[in-house]
This record gives sequence, structure tokens and C-alpha cells, in this order.
Amino acid sequence: MPTFRAPGRVNLIGEHTDYNDGFVMPAALDCATWVTVLPLEQRKLKIFSQNFNEEIEVDLDDPNLSARRSWSDYPVGVAVTIERAGYRLRGAELRIRGNVPIGAGLSSSASIEVATAQALVANSELDIDLRELALLCQRAENEFVGARVGIMDQFVSLFGEPHKALFLDCRSLEFKLLPLPDNVRLIICNTMVKHALAASAYNERRAQCEEGAKHLAQFLPNVKALRDVNIEELENYREGLPEVVYRRCRHVVTENARVLAAAEALEQRDMARFGSLMAKSHASLRDDYEVSCKELDVMVELADKLEGVYGARMTGGGFGGCTVNLVRDDKADEFRERVAREYEYITQLKPEIY
Repeated sequence: MPTFRAPGRVNLIGEHTDYNDGFVMPAALDCATWVTVLPLEQRKLKIFSQNFNEEIEVDLDDPNLSARRSWSDYPVGVAVTIERAGYRLRGAELRIRGNVPIGAGLSSSASIEVATAQALVANSELDIDLRELALLCQRAENEFVGARVGIMDQFVSLFGEPHKALFLDCRSLEFKLLPLPDNVRLIICNTMVKHALAASAYNERRAQCEEGAKHLAQFLPNVKALRDVNIEELENYREGLPEVVYRRCRHVVTENARVLAAAEALEQRDMARFGSLMAKSHASLRDDYEVSCKELDVMVELADKLEGVYGARMTGGGFGGCTVNLVRDDKADEFRERVAREYEYITQLKPEIY
């Protein structure tokens, strides 16, 4: 029985830039989703989730398949989207299991989508380019599930490699794998909170970015997205932008510049500079994009005080979830122990540290 694996991801820097055609730098994680596939004679999907201990069945010829607001929307959405792109799927029995923490901002959804897509493509003997497959998975989440995510999560789940960061241009889909130094650990701290407004606020931020790009395009005809704007141009043409929209734009414009600088720093093994850029990224997400929260800020402040920490910031969509930390190898155990103890003392929440 063939089994397909797709990892979760953590984003080192470049938050909320992917849906603005910008630059990101995620890394694939050890945790993943596995999908085992068996062919079926009928054109239907039988999908069993080991994590939820639940099975659903759908007919691939049903033109009215729609989201049910459950875990099954991700694999079903992928199947529907592949079919709508002109490919014909064979019936399949899918068994799904995963260990990507759900709701932690580590992209469990993209992990399910990518593993499912690979299983369905192999089962149907289709020839789909991996970049196209990433875009189809993104479209499934955008159009079927209803979350307006960018391409980053699905892309790194397909192209990420162990011990490497993936520097991605979200417009051209050109990428470069950058090795992480051997003496640096990538440690993720889960705050164990997820505030309910995350999904609606995410879509609101995206709409604000589009409003800002539309305003700037009146003065800068080459602007198709905020990726096409530098900070001087934003300052020159900010008049007429609502203050909140201006601050959303300022985050994206400066964050894109930080990702480019961070790629350069990583290539030069300059971890101090990389860490400084992470700190600026967190401050911008907290103050300009307003997607941090008390628990994330506490976690970052605790990390920043410890020896051997190059950088710390929130990662993912925000309003809870995780921080990502670059920590010197010989200080990793001390980091885990102290952050866990002090965070629990301050918040009364027991964090998970990966």
C-alpha cells in the first residue's frame, strides 16, 4: 500500500507577505501527514482520519460537493480542485494520519492537502508538475475551504528539505534552499492558545493589503501587489490611505525587505544579523499588522533574555499559535527548560516545545 508524506512547516521570516506576491523563508518540519491510498473500482473517495477516528465517503461525480466545515474539507477540496482543473481521478480509499499540531500555525492543513494530492495523483497515474500541484492545493484551501492563504505552506511542504530554509519568491515561484548552520537548533514554542478571531482577521488583513495596493497603483502604474512597492514610495503616496491600511502596508513592505536581507545573512552565516531581523519582524507584526497577542509577546520576551538565542518571533497567521526560535545548539536544553517553566509561571499555561 503506497503511502505519501508531506511535512508541516515553520516560517523563519516573511509573515503575511506570500499573498502579497512577496518573499518568504519557511522550513519543513519533522512532523508530517501520511496518506495511504488503495484504488477503488467506483469513482468515489472513502477517507478515514486516524486522528479523528472518523470516515467519510463522497462521490467524485457529485457536482454539488461543498465544504462541511470539518477535517474532511481539506482532502475533499483537493480532489474537487484537481478534477475542476481538467484531470480525472480514479476512486480511492485514503487513510490519513498526522502529527502536525492542529491550530498551532504549523500548517497542518497544507500538510494534509499535499499528502492527499500526491496520493490521488499517483493512484490516478496523472502527470502534474509539482509547482502546479502546490497551486492546486492552495486553490483548494482558497476556494473550497474558504481560507485565502498564500502559496507558501503548500510549496514548502512539497519542496522543503531537512536542515534547510527555503527562500521563495511567491510571484515567480523561484526558490533557493539555504542550509541552516550545524550549530543552530530551530525550536518551536507552542503558546497553547488560539484566539477565535484568527480566520476573520486574516481575511480582513488581506483585504486591507489589496486596498493599499489599489491606492498606490494610482500613482505607480507598475504596482500589482505590495511586493512592487518600496518604503520610500509608500511614504510618498500614503496620503489618502486610512491609517490602519497604511500600517498594514508598512508591515508588508518592510517585511519583504527583511526577508531579502535575511537570505543574505544566512548565506553569510551571520546569525546575529538574522536574529535582529527576526526581532524587527515580530515588532512589525505586533504593532503594524496587529496579529500578535499577549501570550506570543511573552514567549518572545522570555526567549530574547536567554543566552545563546539568536532570534525569536511569532510565526504563522497570529493571534496565538507558535514562536520560532534560533538557538545555539549547546544552549537548546537550557532554553527549553527555562522558557517552559517561566511561560507557565506567567500565563498558567503549559507550553509544548518542539
